[in-house]
This record gives sequence, C-alpha cells and structure tokens, in this order.
Amino acid sequence: MGNRGMEELIPLVNRLQEALSSVVQSYSLHLPQIAVVGGQSAGKSSVLESFVGRDFLPRGSGIVTRRPLILQLLSANMEYGEFLHCKGKKFTDFDEIRQEIEAETHRVTGSNKGLSAIPINLRLYSPHVLNLTLVDLPGITKVPVGDQPTDIEYQIRDMIMQFICKEHCLILAVTPANIDLANSDALKLAKDVDPMGQRTIGVITKLDLMDEGTDALQILENKLLPLRRGYIGVVNRSQKDIDGKKDIKAALLAEEKFFLSHPAYRHMAARMGTPYLQKILNQQLTNHIRESLPAFRDHLQSQLLAVNKEAEEYKQYSPDDPARRTKTLLQSVQRLAVDFEKLIEGSGDKVDTINLSGGARINRIFHERFPYELVKIECDERRLRQEITYAIRNIHGVRTGLFTPDLAFEAIVKKQILRLKVPCLKCVDMVSQELITTVFQCINKLNSFPKLRDMTEKIITTEIQEQDSKCRDQVLLLLDIQLAYINTKHEDFTGFTNAQQMYNQNNKKRVAGITGNQGVAPLSSLIVIRKGWLTISNISIMKGGAKEYWFILTAESLSWFKDDEEKEKKYMLPLDNLKLRDVEKGFMSSKFIFAIFNTELRNVYKDYKWLELACNSQEELDSWKASLLRAGVYPEKVNSITPVDGHGNGSPENFTDPQLERQVETIRNLVDSYMSIIYKTIRDVMPKTIMHLMINSVKEFISSELLAQLYALGECSALMDESPEQQQHREEVLCKHAALKEALAIIAEISTSTCSTPLPPPVDSSWIQPFSPKKSVTGAQPVTRGHAPPVPRVPTHTGRTASPSSDGFQQLTGQPNRAPPYVPRRHPPAIPKVK
Repeated sequence: MGNRGMEELIPLVNRLQEALSSVVQSYSLHLPQIAVVGGQSAGKSSVLESFVGRDFLPRGSGIVTRRPLILQLLSANMEYGEFLHCKGKKFTDFDEIRQEIEAETHRVTGSNKGLSAIPINLRLYSPHVLNLTLVDLPGITKVPVGDQPTDIEYQIRDMIMQFICKEHCLILAVTPANIDLANSDALKLAKDVDPMGQRTIGVITKLDLMDEGTDALQILENKLLPLRRGYIGVVNRSQKDIDGKKDIKAALLAEEKFFLSHPAYRHMAARMGTPYLQKILNQQLTNHIRESLPAFRDHLQSQLLAVNKEAEEYKQYSPDDPARRTKTLLQSVQRLAVDFEKLIEGSGDKVDTINLSGGARINRIFHERFPYELVKIECDERRLRQEITYAIRNIHGVRTGLFTPDLAFEAIVKKQILRLKVPCLKCVDMVSQELITTVFQCINKLNSFPKLRDMTEKIITTEIQEQDSKCRDQVLLLLDIQLAYINTKHEDFTGFTNAQQMYNQNNKKRVAGITGNQGVAPLSSLIVIRKGWLTISNISIMKGGAKEYWFILTAESLSWFKDDEEKEKKYMLPLDNLKLRDVEKGFMSSKFIFAIFNTELRNVYKDYKWLELACNSQEELDSWKASLLRAGVYPEKVNSITPVDGHGNGSPENFTDPQLERQVETIRNLVDSYMSIIYKTIRDVMPKTIMHLMINSVKEFISSELLAQLYALGECSALMDESPEQQQHREEVLCKHAALKEALAIIAEISTSTCSTPLPPPVDSSWIQPFSPKKSVTGAQPVTRGHAPPVPRVPTHTGRTASPSSDGFQQLTGQPNRAPPYVPRRHPPAIPKVK
C-alpha cells in the first residue's frame, strides 16, 4: 500500500500482536486513530488515500463525504476490504469499494446532499499496514443545500467532535492554501480539544492552485500563524487527474517535481509532500508505541510471573502416569486437611477481610446466636407466676398449705429445663451447617478432578451427619442429667431462707420507695458495650426521612450522634423498660431491621412509640441483638394469658391470698436463682460438647481417615481423571506462558530498533480564535454555542453487542442502521424574523 515509512514497524508490531493473539485475555497494543478534519473540497479524502496508498474514496464537487467513514486497517496475508453492513462479503476490487461507499451513503442520506451521523465501517486487510484506524469526516460547511438541515454547521461540528475528543486521536487539520488560514474551522476545532497542540498537525493542500506570484512559504515555515507541530504542504491529484485514472505513484512523482521546481519551496522540498506526511505520522505511531511499551511490558511481566509457577508444574505433569496420579491424590487430601484446619482454627496468612471464615462464624454462633436463642425462650413474668400458682394449689389439693412446697419448685424448674432442648438442638444444627459450608469451600479447590471432588464431598458430609447425630444425643443426655437431680445445695443457689429474705426486702422497698443516688451517674453507665452505625428507618419523610447515625450502647442507655466524632449528640435513650422485636424485611429493602419499644407504652423518641433500627447484614443484626442482651434489653415475649382460660381457673391477679402471694414470690426467686445456674452451665457446656464431638472429630477424620476411605473404594486411578475444563486450562496456561515470553522478547527488540522523536516546543497559538457561529441574517443575533463537548462515553445497551476494533473503537452491531446512542443531538437554531 505504498507507505514505506511503516515498513520497519510493521513486522515487529505484527509479530507482537500475532504472539498475543493466541492468549485468551486481551493484550492488544492499542494504536491511535487518525482523523482528517477540514472544510468542503479541502482535499481530505485525497490526503487519506495518499496515506493508505489506494484509490478507493468517492470524489466530486461540493459535499461528497456525507457520512463518517471509519477505516480500520488490519494486518493480514491477503489484501481485501469488508463492510460492517455487508458481513461476509470480501471486496478485492477497490473500485467496487468506492461504489459500495457511494451506494451506502445514498441509501441512508438520499441523493440530495443529505447528511447522517451513522458511520460507514470499512475494514481493509493487507500485509502492508499496521492495525490502526483512519477516520474520514464530512467537510465543514455553513450554508445548507438540498435536504440538509438548517443547523448543518453544528451537526457536522458535533459529528467531528465525537472522534477528535479522544485522547489517542491524531488530528490532521486540512486547510486549502487559497483561503485565509486564520479562518480555518479545522484549526479552530482542533484548538478546542487539543489546546496544547500535542496531537494536531496542519496540512496545507492545493498549493499548486494559488494565484501566480503568491505562496504559503511563511505558513509552511511555521513563522506566520504557528502550530506546535507545524505544517506540511501536499499537492493532491486534481479532478482531471482522477478522471484520467492517474494513479497515486504518478501523483507522488508529480508532487515531488512541483516542490523541487517551485522557487519558494525548493529549499524545503524534503519536508513537504505526502511521503514526508507519512514519515511524520509514522514517527507519531512510533512515539505512541514506545510510550506505551513500558506499561505494556510491566503488565506482561506481571502476568508472566503470575503463571510462571503453574506453567512449570504443568510442563512436568503427565496426566496418565499412575505414580503421578497417586502423588496428586495424596497432595490434594493433605491440602484439603490443612485448608479446613486453617478455616476453623484461624490463620495469619491470606486473611479474608470481606467475610467471616468458618471458625469465626461458629464462634459467633456460640457467643451471640446461642445466648440470644436462650433468652428468647424465657417465659414472661405473668405466665411464670400463673404456672407457679397452679402448681402450689394443685400440690395442696383441698387443703390450705402452711409452708411453701418444694415439689412446686421442682416441677417449674424441670419444665423450664425441658424448654432448653429447642435452642440447644438449633445450635447443633447451625454449627453442622457451618461445617458443611466450610467443607464445600475447601472442596472447591478439587474442581480439577470432578470424581474426587464428588466422592470427597460425599464421605465428609456423611461423617458430619454421623457426628451431628452423636452430638444431638449427647446434648439431650446433658439436659436429662440436669432433669435427673435438682441440686438445691449448689453454692450459687439462693435457698428457701434467702428467697424469703429477698421477698421481705423487696416488699419494704416498694413501701418505702427508692431514694438516693440522685445526680450521681452509676459506674455501669460509663461502660460502653458497643459502638457502630445504624439507620433509623421509621422517621417520616416530612421529618427528615431515614438517616444513619453513630450509636453508642452502654449498660444504662442508648445514645446516637451525628457522626463517629461523637461531638453532636442527637438523643440519649434510657434502657429502662425497653424490649426489642424483629421487623420483617421489606420487599425492596436490602437492610436488616429490628425495633425497640417501651413495655409501658411510652414514647421512646419524640412522638414515636418505637424505633426501627436498620443494619447492613444479618451478622451485624445478630451482633447488635447480642449486645442489647448484655445491656438487659430482651426480646419481646408473646403474652397469651387471658383472664379466663376456658376451664374456670381464673387469672392470677384475682388471687388475693397474702400467704399464696408470699409462696409464689418465694418460688419465683428460687426458680430464677436455679435457672441462672442452668443457663450458665448450658452456655459453658454446649460449645465444649459441640467442639469435642463435632468439630474436632471432623477435623481429625479429614486429616487421618479420609485418605484411607478413598483408597478403600479401589478406584484411585479413576478418581484422578481430569475434567475437560482442567485440561483446557492447562493448555491455556502453557500457551499463555509461551506467548508472554515471546511478546516480551519482541518488545525488547522494538525498544532497541526504534527511537522516539521529541515533541516540538510550545508555540503561541492564541491567533486561533474559538469556534463561533455565523450570523444567518444581517443584524440577527448569533445563536450561542458551547465549547467542545466532553469525550463521548459509549453506554452498554441490553440486546446489543459492542465489537471492539483493534484501536479500541466500538461499533454497535445490534442495529447497524441506527445512529449510535452517543451521537450528540442538537435542536435546529431558531430562524430570526426579519423586519
């Protein structure tokens, strides 16, 4: 294709991209776009053809390019073209390519000079090009003709902007030599998006058409109206030359002769013409590649280090070797045992900072979830006193008892102990489920061997279920042991005498009232139990809506502040008579909510009967509940006591016998004292029992018995059959390793065989005025327009696929006949009324 300046780079870059083409991930070296910008008939298409080296673009007078042409040059062994709207059809004749461009333009825009922002995508494959993108854009025009809209100038401007805004786009600002350069719209648009002039090259065309006795020497020497990268003069084929089928080689010779023979330009002929423009663009490509190479090389080296160890293992791996299979089986089981133990016991290496591991979750069950479940089953006061009253009266029968019966105490205590079965067995179930989850997490590393993974999962799950059954039996046995003998001689038990004294003291306090300690904060109010963020979710929108606050829980109060600096306190809520209850999660809500309320039906905050507090996770919710339990805020109890139960028993409030009341209070204190001992014992023994019978047993089984059971199956060789995914992964790793090594060697070759060209120093380009609209009618005010739009972003649309080109440009392939969604749209300016 005639661009000799690229011949040194083409083989190296093509070798680099070919080496990386076999890798699954995308490691393409993105090359810049080259956009040609200028007015109508400025010679943009001719410059583009000269750069490519082929005659394939439509020609004529007026506006010929009426749709953007995105020309993607792709390196290939054959030379042909493909259009996105004609997928699968190869064009080997470049005259047919020109005809197809004209036909596709007419199909969308019509034959009366209409325009469209829908681009034509053309791919040219050739062994003589680099992978880059050239963009031919419609010429800037100011006066609409034919079917063109009234705001044609701004539509073309927006169309151009969506391409030249990109940082990797080189701008060729094409201006004819026979117009005033200070009025060049191409340079004005380039200045909007490239104020420093780092990626703008001025191209002066039609030097051969200037009036006799005039020249553009001052401009080409960058003395008049300078640009940072200067100007390059070119002489393109005339329409007569094109009609006469003058080829590009002959045109290049004629261009060279013009500069050598012209008295004003002969001294600078070596820096003029299409070949020099190709050289300059080649230098920019070389600079871009060399600037990209360090980061690209670092990325490839990091990828190589990541796969190096795995690739070395696969090089030595022989999947059909029996000895190798046996060794891999042994290593896999040992690694599984180590991983399981680390997740349970905790480990300092590879600490998960996102989620709790298996051991941490089990610890939370032991010390947060299980105590909470114990508190939830405690009976409310009215029900307990009713049960004590019925027990006392039923034991006395027809007689009136003079003493407090100890049988009533034992009956109530045993009933309370029996109610512990549900939370205890639930604790076993939760730990069992966490063990299974932890095992699955470890077994996922055996996905390379599906049969081994499935069999290991089955064996370990069966073992966990067996240990779960043993643990449940032991827990029930522990409760039966507690039921077998009520030890009223326990050192922490209050006893009947002390219970009677407690009743008398409480009675005196009720009569005398509680005084003292006024104005003095108890020590417990200074002990902070928990701090953290919570959202008050039931505040109405009229009063500010749901907000997040910093909460501090002490043994006496719950306070919240504006933020965690704890300077601006919003409210302090005493914990007296507070209870908590669960709130169902809303359908669209992602929060986990609980509520606190006052048992005496008082407002807890302003005019709110309850506060709904929201957390971000179930773990955080459980942790707050456990903290509130420590502070004495217990869950809500369901009160099912009715004044008459249907059997004529009546309500305990109707019993007015002082002696019965004393006996009920005495047994109530005794039950409270004894059950506190039971609760303390259960909270201590349950974790130990589960740890011994389940967790330690499963851990020991995996480390010592699992391998023996796998061998006992007699199918060790079959267990180590690789999955197809693992075979493919091994091949991909080896291929990736080889490709990365080859690519790094090519990058080293590029670095030593090419050199960068320094960027010219800045120049004063203040002579380029900002882009300003014309006045459509004399005396009318111009329609004000903003500066260049920001870099367009391509959104992801459902149902459409974006196919990335070699330079990163994306074309929506779902509906090729519609304008891309990121094309800026502007309303036509209003037509002023002329008086």
